[in-house]
Amino acid sequence: MGLMDHLSELRARLVRCCIAVGLGFLVCWSVVDPIFNALVNPLLAVLPPGSHAQYTTLPEGFFTRMYIAFVAGVFVTSPVVFYQIWSFIAPGLYDEEKRHIIPVAILSALFFVAGGAFCYLVVFPYAFSFFVSFSTSEIVVMPKISDYLGFVLKLILAFGLIFEMPLFALFLSRMGLITATLMRSTRRYAVLGIFIVAAILTPPDVVSQLLMAGPMLLLYEVSILVAAAFGRKKPAPENVETGDAQQGEASVKDKTAEEA
Repeated sequence: MGLMDHLSELRARLVRCCIAVGLGFLVCWSVVDPIFNALVNPLLAVLPPGSHAQYTTLPEGFFTRMYIAFVAGVFVTSPVVFYQIWSFIAPGLYDEEKRHIIPVAILSALFFVAGGAFCYLVVFPYAFSFFVSFSTSEIVVMPKISDYLGFVLKLILAFGLIFEMPLFALFLSRMGLITATLMRSTRRYAVLGIFIVAAILTPPDVVSQLLMAGPMLLLYEVSILVAAAFGRKKPAPENVETGDAQQGEASVKDKTAEEA
């Protein structure tokens, strides 16, 4: 395939992803209120008496629910989205590996959802309790609901993508783009990059950064093991020399046959 063929395929797969997410948005919009309540509950559970979340503009509630329905639609249609992503990458794989595209797409969706669930069930209770603990009887926290949900949904998406690290390591190692040796040699830079990403995606407090950086460090080590187990193996030197010798013998035989 030429460059234009690849770009045409990329465009077609992006259109399919957009259609799938759009349909997921419509489905989630019909149940957006329960999703909204589920996302707000971790905050309401730690708010002190006298505090409450609030809207500050009239259209804020409507657009906030639209954003929630969109993100929920991404999670609902994640198997389709990941199938399109892996199908676009598949030409760089062996034929026997291409048969596993559908299972890998399903695993990708499960890892994506697992990352979001880890953020919701583990990170949010500790993070929100830490933030709310600074309120006093005189200074009461009253968060703006759109800011809160924007922060929450960003973290859920970030954790979902972070949990994809082992699967991306699997594909990149099978394509020969990365190796376990390379990942081990660049571990110190990866650790630095992980903490930088955690500092950017989380609020400026140590607790939230560690709650994101910890799983990322663990997943990086798991990715090294995955790359070591499933990465492309280089041909052994003995096999290369044997192959060269066999080719040399074959060429001599061919010359002898031509002279005869």
